Amino acid sequence: MLPTGIHFESYAAETRVLKTLRSRIWASALALGLLCAPLFAGAYLLGVASEMFITLMAVYGLYVTVGMAGQINIAQSAFVGIGAFAAAKLSSYGQPVFVVIPLAALAAGCVSILFALPAVRVKGLYLALTTLAAQAMFPIVIYALPASWLGGLAGMPVEPLTLFGADLGTPTGFYYFTLALVALLTISAFRLQHSRFGRAMMAVRDNDIAAEVMGIPVMRVKLMAFFVGSLFAGVAGACLAYFLQFVTAASFTLFASVWYLGMLIVGGLHSRLGPILGVVFITVLQEGLHKVANTLMQAGSGSGGMLFALTSIILGGCILLALIFEPRGLAHRWAVLRNAFQIWPFPRN
Repeated sequence: MLPTGIHFESYAAETRVLKTLRSRIWASALALGLLCAPLFAGAYLLGVASEMFITLMAVYGLYVTVGMAGQINIAQSAFVGIGAFAAAKLSSYGQPVFVVIPLAALAAGCVSILFALPAVRVKGLYLALTTLAAQAMFPIVIYALPASWLGGLAGMPVEPLTLFGADLGTPTGFYYFTLALVALLTISAFRLQHSRFGRAMMAVRDNDIAAEVMGIPVMRVKLMAFFVGSLFAGVAGACLAYFLQFVTAASFTLFASVWYLGMLIVGGLHSRLGPILGVVFITVLQEGLHKVANTLMQAGSGSGGMLFALTSIILGGCILLALIFEPRGLAHRWAVLRNAFQIWPFPRN
């Protein structure tokens, strides 16, 4: 719902992300706040924000594959890992970051095609099992390859992040680096919905038989949905490799894939705002619980360690509550509040 008097004279204007002056002002204020954050935040908060941006990149990939195309993917962590190992290997050859990140994204996308081929013939639980096979095979392949290739059990170090001679390994430098990348991927994800490919994915998601009758190449769209979603994961993996400075297969588990999917569900599976709201909500809640647990442990209370152990259970409960009480996610609740604000003080009926 838009304010009274807003109308569009072209499809390009209607599909614009920021349709009103008010939305542009709020978006500008948010961008300004993010740019000025290092002036007020410490190294810890900048590190949390950088990790949140990396997670958001991976969840954007799930939004494309699951939210837009309707293809269940519980192997996103494996594709993030492929991007991370590709970045580690390329950085060891002295490749610059603007070469490493696109090639890491391409590596994750190409590998995803191998597992997407059987996925185009199955749906539902069988599709989930297909992607689960990708997640299970990832560490097996890494460990089976010669240690000189991808480090084997020990893992691989990653060269420090530099760009044109500037050191971006500091908390502030890495924050701005991930902020620039996540802003680029946010624009791409938001614009994708109104593209021809995005409309084709949503048609396949809603009814693949009807989409095929309309002339949409369903098999190609499903393959491309996995490929594009894994491109986002590859970028996230490369950034995570630079963030951790060391990559091992043990860092990219099924547990991480489930959390990526859970963040998307909490935020809103089919909404462009879903990945942002889900990642921010889960990250803030997790860091808040850890902060409380640390405070309790420093005070000598034994309940702090218990709270640490219960963090995953509490976060899992949030996902269950979202599925029960708000299956359309926080994005739908935000839309309801926004519409109520726009028509205030007039009644809804």
